[in-house]
Amino acid sequence: MASEKVATCPDPSWFVHDRFGLFIHWGIYALPARHEWVKHRERITNEGYQKYFDHFDPDLYDPHVWAAAAARAGMKYFVATTKHHDGFCLWDSQQTEYKATRTPAGRDLLAPMVEAFRAQGLRTGFYHSLIDWHHPEFTIDRVHPQRDDQEFRAAQAHRDQAKYAAYLRAQVKELLTGYGPVDIMWFDFSYPGEDGKGGPDWDAENLLRMVRELAPNVIVNNRTTVPQDLWTPEQFQPREWVRVEDQPVMWEACQTLNGSWGYHRDNIDWKTPDLLIRMLIDSVAKGGNLLLNVGPNGRGEFQPESLAILGGIGDWMRLHGRSIYGCGQSQYPAPEDCRLTQNGNRLYLHLLAWPFGAVHLEGELADRIEYCQFLHDASELHHELNNHDALRHDGPQRVATIRLPVARPKVAVPVIEIFLKD
Repeated sequence: MASEKVATCPDPSWFVHDRFGLFIHWGIYALPARHEWVKHRERITNEGYQKYFDHFDPDLYDPHVWAAAAARAGMKYFVATTKHHDGFCLWDSQQTEYKATRTPAGRDLLAPMVEAFRAQGLRTGFYHSLIDWHHPEFTIDRVHPQRDDQEFRAAQAHRDQAKYAAYLRAQVKELLTGYGPVDIMWFDFSYPGEDGKGGPDWDAENLLRMVRELAPNVIVNNRTTVPQDLWTPEQFQPREWVRVEDQPVMWEACQTLNGSWGYHRDNIDWKTPDLLIRMLIDSVAKGGNLLLNVGPNGRGEFQPESLAILGGIGDWMRLHGRSIYGCGQSQYPAPEDCRLTQNGNRLYLHLLAWPFGAVHLEGELADRIEYCQFLHDASELHHELNNHDALRHDGPQRVATIRLPVARPKVAVPVIEIFLKD
């Protein structure tokens, strides 16, 4: 029988305007500090993992510092891991004792985070794992930490996944009713097929129906396997606007700062602010958003490297946010080594490589240019129109040549703001 269609968010306009968000992966996996999948990777049992629960005490946690760093970076929304695959909950869930209030932290860690980010003007998003390796009714499958222990599998064959799905719904209900308006529900993730799990295992139809009833304006991603509002390519940049059945969809690239989502002490593959700015530009130029992750450490702080990277992005965004917020893919093709974003009659030409002397815009666009300036300082750039025959088979083309200084502006990515004629 075909799946019942579940209604989707009626107005995601804020999301496609804001374009840039902060992902936060934080939980007791910050203590082993070896990636948030450490329990899976090292096949750790619940008993072996318990020491991290027993010693979780983020005494330096100040979500106002986190929120200020996100706002300075130019981020407009955040998505925090309420529960990751290990089953540990940041809030005082009434469905389990496996939560922050039962650790040495002794308090709900989600509520002050939501309050701090809202105070900075950011919208609220909750990541909630569909998976739960701690729950006694979650059936053993190919990604479970004890997947290779056949004796354990046999002893746990009585588990009832339907009971776990009811627990999942109850927790999501708590999140949607206990923390004010939630703007994004970011579920993660399904892995259908042999010894895997997908929509039926989460009772996804009923889960999503409840979400829509409780929060009709919430944006929901598509990782339950039931298509919703948002597609979420992970750790790669799509080559073009993400399309489903040849139709463009709302999408968001989720990316890390250093290759790990959760705190990973020894992962030093830090992306530079320049690279991440280019990834943000690339996403918007293809009609998408960027959700950029930070993994706080076990004491509740962002690493100095994370803060420095966010600060570098913020320096660029302070001057160039106009080319990101409210913008999307342009109707015009971009020149080589460039990306174009557009907001109405303003076109933003991002120069990923600095050309010598000039940049050339061809075709219909050439005749629409009214005025050009650098975005970072509003200094005028002269442009001229001419006919140019670059050995094209279809004859000469109109070309607008924008004259550039030899010296590259001292910003991560220079942007030319082009005002178009009506």
